[in-house]
Amino acid sequence: MAYVSKEKLFSRKWFYSYSLILVGSFIMAAGYVLFISPYRLVPGGVYGIGIVLYHLTEGLIPVGLTGLAFNIPLTIIGIKVLGPRFGVKTIVGFVLASFFIDALTWFWGNKPLVEDEALLSSIFGGILIGFGLGLVFKAKASSGGSSIMAMLATKYTRVPVGQTLIVIDSIIVIFGLIAFGQWDIPLYSWIVIFITGKVIDVTMEGMSYEKTLFIISDHHEQISQKILHDLNRGGTLIHGEGMYNHAEKKIIFVNVTRRELSILTEYVNEIDPKAFMTVIEASEILGQGFKSLEAKVDDVA
Repeated sequence: MAYVSKEKLFSRKWFYSYSLILVGSFIMAAGYVLFISPYRLVPGGVYGIGIVLYHLTEGLIPVGLTGLAFNIPLTIIGIKVLGPRFGVKTIVGFVLASFFIDALTWFWGNKPLVEDEALLSSIFGGILIGFGLGLVFKAKASSGGSSIMAMLATKYTRVPVGQTLIVIDSIIVIFGLIAFGQWDIPLYSWIVIFITGKVIDVTMEGMSYEKTLFIISDHHEQISQKILHDLNRGGTLIHGEGMYNHAEKKIIFVNVTRRELSILTEYVNEIDPKAFMTVIEASEILGQGFKSLEAKVDDVA
């Protein structure tokens, strides 16, 4: 992931973006230092490589310095091959993350926050790293490292970035297995990678409490009135045709909250038990009655 931003220097959005990068980098670093590195977990990325080298050299090669040593040339190569897609904020992000990781390691040492709890540390380490990265991504910055490697590989292989990233991180995890010779390390590391990805999504998009409904019923008029007047929601009637008998159908498309879903489901069952409802988890709904488009733009600006 790489972004170019154009905030006016020292504007409110500029301070907001760099505050997210600062806080996000620190939280991510805390996840690595307090939970991940002490158990020699290798959750992909350049810092995963750094953790391996740190433990193999008994602390002589710092994790953050390794990340910086990889990120700088990768960013230069990325700019030359992919163009100027890596803004200043990406550079600030990985420099701050490297600094915080090594500073916290110097201050805290290489002891886990919770002793003899590798699984618990995997979970909370993944949460902190994912939350920190999510804040950095919200600022339209990037973590660099394996993200840049994935984009470079995609340019020549045409394999999607997401799949390439999984392959690269998995290779780094296997590198940790070879280096330390313990099977529990890659297993815990994949837990960290999974949780990190989920927390990044939640941090960037928020917890979803809204549902998207498609309702097919011969009583679409009554259901529409219920939605309009009792739930005070708008919706859309889509004209459709049955595949079996080619009968004309009306499909109601509407977005509701979880509470409204319960009310509407009970009502539809009362007036048309044979109705067909599809309920979809909406990752985000923007527009009247929900979060405004303007608020969304302000959040990511």
